[in-house]
Amino acid sequence: MRCQLKDAQIAAVVVTHDRRDLLTEALTALTGQTRPPDTIVVVDNASADGTARLVRDRFPAVRLLELPRNTGGAGGFATGIAHALGTGADALWLLDDDTVPEPGALAALLAARDRGRDGDGRPPALVAGRVVWTDGRDHPMNTPRSRPSAVPGCARIRSASFVSVLVDAAAVRERGLPIADYFLWNDDFEFTLRLLRGRTGLLCRDSVAVHKTASPAFDPGRRFFYEVRNKVWLFTRSRCLGPGERLLYAGATARRWARTLAGSADRAALVRALGRGLWAGLRSGPRPNEAVLTDTDSAPR
Repeated sequence: MRCQLKDAQIAAVVVTHDRRDLLTEALTALTGQTRPPDTIVVVDNASADGTARLVRDRFPAVRLLELPRNTGGAGGFATGIAHALGTGADALWLLDDDTVPEPGALAALLAARDRGRDGDGRPPALVAGRVVWTDGRDHPMNTPRSRPSAVPGCARIRSASFVSVLVDAAAVRERGLPIADYFLWNDDFEFTLRLLRGRTGLLCRDSVAVHKTASPAFDPGRRFFYEVRNKVWLFTRSRCLGPGERLLYAGATARRWARTLAGSADRAALVRALGRGLWAGLRSGPRPNEAVLTDTDSAPR
């Protein structure tokens, strides 16, 4: 039976670590939606800045999952999504803690989700919103490549980031959670590619969120290790891409790495991170989520 828009149960999942001021903006925006989520889950990745106390005091209706150690964005979203699935939600709205959605962002995503149903009433695997920088420009780190779509006001996409993306809960149950061992970078890329292999993904530009990252031009430094290792894992150990796609994406990745190295202020550090990442990615694959998250306590408090 087709799930009507008004009946859809939505759980928002936000992952945070030591950014209580940004989280306050994000949660204020979530609770101020014209169509607010039915449940909000915040995963606190062992913050030391009073984040947990802030959430309990300022946002008592939020489900707070306090982790005893920092599991990165990948572990945080794997934990939060697993918990949100247990609420019986039809769709999950995934957001970083530095994401501030405009008041009508969720309503626009839901309207696009409803318009994009197929002939059997099945919704798209995901609907992503438009992500902008603080000056209103499309955010260069969160603007997926798009193609024309038959759905009014939407474009088709092959991947998305964890910056205001509405994913279908049934698709997640079928395809699996994010891979926690990625820790950070490319976890959302692999996860959404996996959800969208053979399924429809939409970009809804009527749904707008501001992503308050440090800078549109980002020099990753030693964190480049995670970009390299995780891309190697994605290309060699994930089933998220078809054979032809692997070649296309690998070529695009090589060009992006070359540009990153050329523009870095500390090229030697990036070269070292590149070598370590290649070695780690080729030597072994990501551990199962159960092994990565086994010592985390994610009970709501």
